Amino acid sequence: MKKHLYLILILISACVTGGHEFDGERAFRFLHQQCDLGPRNPGSSGHTAQRNMLIEFLKPLADTLIIQDFKRFIPEENITLNLTNIIAGFTPEKENCILLGAHWDTRPRAEHDPDPTKRHIPILGANDGASGTAVLMHMAELMAERKPPRAVYVVFFDGEDYGYPGTLEYYCMGSEYFAKNLPIPKPEEAIIIDMIGDADLQIPVERNSVNSHPQLIKKLWEIAARHRFGAFIHQIDEEIYDDHLMLIRHAGIPSVDLIDFKYPNRFTNYWHTTMDTPDKCSVESLQIIGTVLYDYIFDKNNGK
Repeated sequence: MKKHLYLILILISACVTGGHEFDGERAFRFLHQQCDLGPRNPGSSGHTAQRNMLIEFLKPLADTLIIQDFKRFIPEENITLNLTNIIAGFTPEKENCILLGAHWDTRPRAEHDPDPTKRHIPILGANDGASGTAVLMHMAELMAERKPPRAVYVVFFDGEDYGYPGTLEYYCMGSEYFAKNLPIPKPEEAIIIDMIGDADLQIPVERNSVNSHPQLIKKLWEIAARHRFGAFIHQIDEEIYDDHLMLIRHAGIPSVDLIDFKYPNRFTNYWHTTMDTPDKCSVESLQIIGTVLYDYIFDKNNGK
């Protein structure tokens, strides 16, 4: 009943505000499609399958597709990871370039699992990995159908979640490599989405984001308010070490991170556990994030 009521409210909001075209149901199918491959941590069979799936999915959609392969040696394990950033460009000939990004890899260890015997098991990453990727996959479809009024690069970052507890080493490897070796014209701004599938969605203002690009924060929260999306909280929260920081630090790109780090809330934790599964995510959450992104990209008053 709650789900049906929420969808009715979404439709009412669409009528009031002029409508939107993002389909949360379709994005949720993309979330399941990824999870059906199993864990997608670097070096796994699921990782290889996900890489190939994303490339084949984007080929007929993007105006330009860039495959940015790179390697990273992990001395702690004496292994070399083969990593890939996948970059899909839409109307790249236009100005006012924006980057939409998410990481597509998943965590190789569930170190926060309540069961100690499962803490070395790779996670499925329905929220932490698949949710942001699912939203951007559907955004790619929509931008292939309706060309955006500005240059848009959709970037699927690899190697975001490989690192070890207690250190920031080996996190955000894909976005760091991308920022240091820009394969596209430098974007004027970026929006990173991460862990946005949580069925109990709460998006506060991430502190580094508002410091980097307060104007973009204002515009995104205004869009959410117009749709009456209460999940966007008017409260500055903690700093999150995520892909947006690599773009800010190494490429000077003003960037914002939309993330619900308390998954699902401050009393219960599914983050970096084997419980990060599709049943903990929702169509409604993907709908909210996708709608805000879609409206920002296609609103003629934005980005000027």
